[in-house]
Order: sequence, then structure tokens, then C-alpha cells
Amino acid sequence: MRLAVADDVRPVYLSGLPEGVEVVRFPAKGEPGPEVLEAEFVVPTRRRMAEALARMPRLRVVQTISAGVDWVLPHVPPGVTLADARGVHDVAVSEWVLTALLTSVKRVPELWERQQAAAWEGGLRPGELWGQTVLILGYGSIGRAVEARLAPFGVRVLRVAHRPRLGVQTLEALAELLPRADAVVLLLPLTPATRGLVDADFLARMKPGALLVNAGRGALVDTAALLEALRSGRVRAALDVTDPEPLPADHPLWRAPGVWITPHLAGSSPRLRERGFALVRAQVARYLRGEPLFNVVREGY
Repeated sequence: MRLAVADDVRPVYLSGLPEGVEVVRFPAKGEPGPEVLEAEFVVPTRRRMAEALARMPRLRVVQTISAGVDWVLPHVPPGVTLADARGVHDVAVSEWVLTALLTSVKRVPELWERQQAAAWEGGLRPGELWGQTVLILGYGSIGRAVEARLAPFGVRVLRVAHRPRLGVQTLEALAELLPRADAVVLLLPLTPATRGLVDADFLARMKPGALLVNAGRGALVDTAALLEALRSGRVRAALDVTDPEPLPADHPLWRAPGVWITPHLAGSSPRLRERGFALVRAQVARYLRGEPLFNVVREGY
């Protein structure tokens, strides 16, 4: 079985693959060779790798090491299994969400500005997470990790996901839940149903002064509507993802009041590829044994 990976994947991440697996490297530049295009199992880590999938006649499995697959989904040929990296990003993203919540409630950006001005003055009252209500929109493995990290802070968690289950409501409940939340954490995948979900009506239903935390995809949010809500002081925001992305230097979102922005790095970690390729090795082994794969993307996502 031929496994195609990017040419920058370190050999240590591929050690322990089952016998009989031939690893081929997708070049960073130039066209992939015929040995790559004949691969049966592909781990795309670059957009140009995704764009080559339609030219791979023997392709059977596409395994990402990203939690979101919107960037690769349009390129996966019919009949090919697509699996995501659910579980790989839980630690890094949930820690970023906790950082965003604490940064906001403790008013770190305002304190930093005062430090730059060498201003030792009172009047600024940091809040606390204790007793707040956090709505997690997109309650999957990352959502569970966020809730676990919030537990010691005495936070009440409201859970919403695409499919209902015990303790988890669906999007239909948002009208009732949004006014109750001090913070709304977006962890949804980007699909036709979720694109632009956070629009002017959504933002108007949020509790005045509530925090919108986006660690999902930028296009979940209507940027123009968010800008208006920020400028009016209706909401605050912590964004790891934006629409457009990368955010142009002259975009007004950079200078909007009450917003904290990081450049799509919430899932980044020195251990990302270690965790990601541990999943890849497990998936390859299951595939060769004819066993069902983990994290198969179904029903369009």
C-alpha cells in the first residue's frame, strides 16, 4: 500500500507503520511524480495536495491532520473515504479558548495598553469567570475539552451541536440560549448550513456585552455584522479566525473596539504532528486490516 505525505514530514512520525507500506513524498514545489499520483492513502497538509486528489486513480482514503476539512472536502473524489483529525487538536484549541476567556474577563488588553503608557492608575475592575455561563456552539471533542478546562472555574456550560443527545441541544435552541450566555464559543465546522450563522440577528440576541469567541472558521461569522456590533459596544470578540483570512492589514476589524485577534494559531502546537501522525499510523493499520476507520466524515461533513 502506498502512502503519500508532504515532503517535510519527519521520518520519526512515520516510524511504526505496518509492514508493506511504501511512503512517497509530495513535493513542496513542482508537479508530483507518478509514484505519488498512484498513492492509495493520502495525508494532505497543503492545499496543493488537496487539489491533486482528483488526479489519483488508486486513491481510497484521505486522512487530514486538521479538525476542519472544508479546505479539502471539495477535492475528494466520489467513493473516496475522508477522515478528519478529531481529537488531535483538543488540547491546543481548548487552551486557546480558555486563554481568550481569561484575557477578556481579566481585561488584559486594556491593562497592556496602560503598561505601554506607563500609567499606574486605578478604576479598572477585572471580572472573574466564576459563575459565568458559556455557550459552546459545536460541542464535539474540542468542546468537551473546553468544558473540562472550565470546570475548575465554576462556569456553567450550555452545549449545542448539529445532532441532539443527552445534555446537548441543537441550533434550534439558540434563540433561547443566546441571551443567557456571557460568552459564546464557536467550534462549528464550516458547511453551507453554518456559513454566516453569526449574523446581525444572532449578535442582537446575545447578552449585551457578551464575548464572542471564534476558534472554528472565520466564515461562520458575518464580518460586517460583527463590526457593527463591536462598534456599538453590543458585544466583544476574541477571534482566531476571520473572514477574509489572512486579514488584510488595512481591514477595519484590526482596529475595532473590544476585539482580540490571533492569526489562526489556536490549533498550533509543537506536538501537533506527533499527535496527528499517531492517528495516521492507527488509521493505516485499520485500513490494512479491513477495519472501519475512525473519524469518517459523513453526510457532507
